[in-house]
Amino acid sequence: MITLSSAYRSDKIRLTIAVFGVGCRGIVDLVVLSVTINIESLATSNALSRTTENGMSSVIQTSPMAFAASARERIEAYVAGRESVRKSKITALTPDASTREYFRIPWEKGTAVAAVYPEPFDESIHPYLDVTRLFLECDLPVPKVYDASGETGIIVQEDLGSRQLYQVFEEASEEERETLLEEAIDIIARIQAATKRAIERDSIVSRLAFDEAKLMWELNFFFEHYFGSYRKEELTHGQTAELKAELNDVAAELSACPRVLCHRDYHTANLMVDKQNAIRIVDHQDARMGPASYDLVSLLMDRQPAPPSLAEVRTHRLFLLDARRRCGLEAIDPDDFSKEFRLMTIQRGLKAVGTFTCQTAVYGRGVFYERHIRPTFLIVLQAAEWLERFPVLQKMIKDRI
Repeated sequence: MITLSSAYRSDKIRLTIAVFGVGCRGIVDLVVLSVTINIESLATSNALSRTTENGMSSVIQTSPMAFAASARERIEAYVAGRESVRKSKITALTPDASTREYFRIPWEKGTAVAAVYPEPFDESIHPYLDVTRLFLECDLPVPKVYDASGETGIIVQEDLGSRQLYQVFEEASEEERETLLEEAIDIIARIQAATKRAIERDSIVSRLAFDEAKLMWELNFFFEHYFGSYRKEELTHGQTAELKAELNDVAAELSACPRVLCHRDYHTANLMVDKQNAIRIVDHQDARMGPASYDLVSLLMDRQPAPPSLAEVRTHRLFLLDARRRCGLEAIDPDDFSKEFRLMTIQRGLKAVGTFTCQTAVYGRGVFYERHIRPTFLIVLQAAEWLERFPVLQKMIKDRI
């Protein structure tokens, strides 16, 4: 889907094109491009845009805008061109499941982290910058942005260090771990409390949601990459129909839940512990509206080596409900929230398996992702068994793990 906006000059039109493209993270990523078109050429060309069934403007013909130079070449040129930046080593950081590349670069008296995008973008509507502005307005602990260069596809942000929460957990005592986990859950409630502000400022996050179509798209992504890309397995028409009927029920029920602002990828690899031992949020550009349980499921269930204790999960669910109360948010019945949490665990877990199998089979990143497939299936199975529902899904998992 492509949306179009324009700014007019006497002889040219400046177009801002937002392109939603599918990536192997199992999400629809937003890439913003800017193009200048001569009016005379536009007048003699075929119609540039059409209207889709839902009334949104869509561009029919576009050309790739990816940079010819590599990400490293561009960041080296960017650093070399800044007089205030001392000359020092540029370090590539661990890749994630995205098209962005990250580098630690010298910055004034210290360092910064540069996200280098494959295409140019418009700073005024770029998702990362839009969400960062919203989160900072709401006093949420995201890194500060030092510079954004849409022409070179670079965003420079505060360097939070290298301590991801999951790494800190590995060395922390049980008491320290619980304190950090409660801090992270408290931040979820604060993100949800920013829902009103997101709507008021017409942030991009207020216009994106985990509706039924989006939830089902992610489940189909799982279906395609787990059975197709990863297992090379072709189910019968009957097996496909039965399993997809259950997945449709999951998507339909979750889409009917009240929606709040969600980080959307709130797992312990996307939470940093800074020099002051405070939790900071990264990778927040994909925030959108969704069920209140979404980020908690991500925090407690994503990339876990085994299904967590049901008692611990219950304690943390109740902690979030209490944190929501402290933020002045509407009360949620604990039993209703428990059921939603289980449904969300199934959907989020299957979506994650789709990402892990895509990254493994399509992109050759199995060293990072393949080990998460089986434990995630076990977590999904635990949720389905607790609900006493989805027998076809339960059998599918048991037969294959």
